Amino acid sequence: MRLQGQIAIVTGAASGFGRGIAEAFAAEGAKVVVADINEAGAREVAAAIGGTAVAGDIATEAGNQAAVQAAVSTYGGLDTVVCNAGWTFRNKPILETTEEEFDRVFAINVKSIFWMAQAAVPVWRKQGRGGSLINISSTAGIRPRPGLTWYNATKGAVNTATQSMAQEFAKDNIRVNAICPVMGLTALTESFMGAANTPENAARFVATIPLGRMSTPADVANACVWLADPASSFITGVLLPVDGGRTA
Repeated sequence: MRLQGQIAIVTGAASGFGRGIAEAFAAEGAKVVVADINEAGAREVAAAIGGTAVAGDIATEAGNQAAVQAAVSTYGGLDTVVCNAGWTFRNKPILETTEEEFDRVFAINVKSIFWMAQAAVPVWRKQGRGGSLINISSTAGIRPRPGLTWYNATKGAVNTATQSMAQEFAKDNIRVNAICPVMGLTALTESFMGAANTPENAARFVATIPLGRMSTPADVANACVWLADPASSFITGVLLPVDGGRTA
């Protein structure tokens, strides 16, 4: 198994991409901390994969510290963190976006990574064996669509921060990469569309993806497994599109 003996945290792991990542990591031998603000969902996933559930708001210092401490206290250390938790407001014109939506999307999508770095990097430095930080970004940070300007901006920030952290933490053998999926079937699909997820509306988005389908949790999870695998030990600072050719 590719992640045998690893200890990992996956945020936003109660559903969608996060659940798929947590399941894939466990299947590859990792011990997984399932972190989500949805406590019942986190417990369900943790029970299914033999992991540990941690409930908390990942946009706060306390939420990230709790996840890291759970990994250390339960399993004895930390190897990989996947910052997957994310949110978007509904697709709409820029001037209709509220300040509350602006603040929330930046807190969940960007500030959460700030707090996770504050929590995880000291542990990795103390352990002295490096680590892998994987940020789930989006094609929105590479080739944005109209209607989600401030969501797009958060993913642009994630991409820039990923590359900067990769440079800064390389001396500690801490690798930092981002995965940039195209839209998939998750709880946020209709928010991205700004419309009901009907076959007709979905077809308009799929038409912009050369391989002809949306992304799936398995697509994102497979990329995460590779970036956590020691086989990718020389890969850092990469923004990896998992997008069926959307940004090519």
